[in-house]
Amino acid sequence: MDAAAELESGAEDRGGAAVPATSAVPVQQLSLWPPPRSVQGSARRRRQLTGLLVGTAAVLLIAGGTAAAWVLIGDDTKEAPDTTVPAEAFVGSWAGEMTQVDTDGGHVADWHAEVRIEEGAEQGSTAWTTFTCSGTLRLTAADNDRRVYTYTETADPEERCVDEAELIVWPDGDTGLKAEWSSVTREGTRMTSTGLFVDTGRT
Repeated sequence: MDAAAELESGAEDRGGAAVPATSAVPVQQLSLWPPPRSVQGSARRRRQLTGLLVGTAAVLLIAGGTAAAWVLIGDDTKEAPDTTVPAEAFVGSWAGEMTQVDTDGGHVADWHAEVRIEEGAEQGSTAWTTFTCSGTLRLTAADNDRRVYTYTETADPEERCVDEAELIVWPDGDTGLKAEWSSVTREGTRMTSTGLFVDTGRT
């Protein structure tokens, strides 16, 4: 593909992504001790309180009160919710209009892409109909709601397309799949194309 048709490679994930942020651990309890009169007295009280808590927890555990002991000691570990989108959400026939920009964000071209993702969402095929190019898709990464595919060209009769590119897709509510193609031209110019895929099997 020439400079007006080639895609950017290795583009960073635009969707915000993919790495969930860890929240600060909330305060579990407040100290009811008055201000210490001395460092020595404060340290003594901390040792006494710690010994009392450990002793009470041991008694509860021996008596079979495991749940009560955990409440007393406090358990700050919380499992992150599972937000992974199932593979079935990506399977199907998709199509959409892409808008291509260069490294500086300047508009280069608008083009049409058709994508088919097979059962299991691990592979598929695509046709860039505007440029008469086609290729295969192979899953290379999956992170929460995103799937990353490597495009390998299989047909380019007019020699207008890149040999390899990267496709990132993620759900856009009930609308379809947001898509980002990225690659680099033979001249070394980075290109990115973004757009929305709609499920052609439902239309």
